[in-house]
Amino acid sequence: MTSISNPATWSGDAVSLVEAFRSGERSPAEELAATHAAIDASTLNAISFEDREQAIAAAKSADVSLPFGGVPLGIKELTPVEGWPDTEASVPLRHGIADVTATMVERLVARGGGVLAAQTTASEFGGVNLTRTELHGATHNPWLHGRTPGGSSGGSAAVVAGQILPLATGGDGGGSIRIPAGFCGLVGLKGTYGRIPLGPKHQLGNHTVSTGCLTRSVRDTARWFDLTNGHHPTDPHSLPETAGWEDGLGTLGEPLRGMRVAVVSDWGGATVSPLMWELLDEAAHHLIAETGLVRVDDLDTTVPRMGAAWSISGMLAVRAALGEHWPACADDLTPEMRFAMETTTGHYSEEARARIERRRMEVNEAMARIFDPIAGVDFVVTAANPDVAFDAEGPLPSAFGGVKAGAANNGRLTFPANLHGNPAISVPAGMLEDDSDHNSAPLPIGLQIVGRHFSEPLLLELALAMERSRPWPLIAPPRAATPE
Repeated sequence: MTSISNPATWSGDAVSLVEAFRSGERSPAEELAATHAAIDASTLNAISFEDREQAIAAAKSADVSLPFGGVPLGIKELTPVEGWPDTEASVPLRHGIADVTATMVERLVARGGGVLAAQTTASEFGGVNLTRTELHGATHNPWLHGRTPGGSSGGSAAVVAGQILPLATGGDGGGSIRIPAGFCGLVGLKGTYGRIPLGPKHQLGNHTVSTGCLTRSVRDTARWFDLTNGHHPTDPHSLPETAGWEDGLGTLGEPLRGMRVAVVSDWGGATVSPLMWELLDEAAHHLIAETGLVRVDDLDTTVPRMGAAWSISGMLAVRAALGEHWPACADDLTPEMRFAMETTTGHYSEEARARIERRRMEVNEAMARIFDPIAGVDFVVTAANPDVAFDAEGPLPSAFGGVKAGAANNGRLTFPANLHGNPAISVPAGMLEDDSDHNSAPLPIGLQIVGRHFSEPLLLELALAMERSRPWPLIAPPRAATPE
């Protein structure tokens, strides 16, 4: 193994790691060796697969002049890499091997110079907002062992916040980037639908999924999107290429002044912990004052609920993936996915399709009204999660008491942006201690900012204002990730 002068993995952001590579302070081979040591020592259970031989070879030949040259990357379990396991984090599909590599990953390697270091754990089929499966067990939050990092991109969030890998991919079909970012104190941007291509061989489903990353800094996120966005013919809904997001950071302060924002505690019909909302509301006030936004309090921000319809239509893809394994495989599924399969199978009829499309139209109309350029607002600020991270083993919280939010809340805060295709970002906004648990410790909370379609540079600028005025810790303290 390569001898490393500093045995710890990089504790800064990915951009600063690239700068360290270029200056000779550190080498990609050294960083990868430290990464392997960190994976071996970790108790987070956030890695599901590695090809160390391939990664070592890539690190030795890395071109550090590229945007992420030599940076070890985590790839979410639901994102295909040719030759790696392709299991949907599900026991019935445990023998699957990917025959393609996602366009985003190809660009990270070919254009960016990144090193594919490990596959990170995810929730089964990306279906719930905790990362605990029958295939891999529970993944832990690096801020407090025993709590979830969220889902479905929980493993990615855990390795980035846990100082194992500086960058990792995420996917967001109902909040699966923003939810883990909020739980783990990271930056999580869901781009406008189609911003990063989903192909090859991607089935479009209910048109809610966007891919992206979990990062420690705003500039890491901007560089990632600069590198990976742009149309690809295997995804006919992907958008034309745009550029300059990283270079533009810090230049949009004046355009933000006077833009209108609604601060909404019950976005999507959610119920948020009062203790957490008190902190988030103060953070929103700070951001408004820092950037010169104008708060609007008299706008109707009601959005029709569509969680059940989203679940019914989304489970069609799960049923197709399980194929002949269902229903014999029912006991091999996580409780949430088994329940979803049992309660939605056979419910997608012509009548149900008509109801789903009608409800989605109603959501689109409501979102268009809220973000109307004249009568509406430019941004909605809300919470990323109803509460702090709950137990890693689950179940999803089922009652609202203390700082526990009900299961029905999970996703309501994030669904609207997926259904309408808006960009939305979660940024760290402080810490809250869950006093219902005597073994607790302060846990991160995330402020979510939703914008109009194609407004990602403005969302990044708002996130940068928070980052500069209220810097957040880039990683969790190592002691927090160790079980008692």
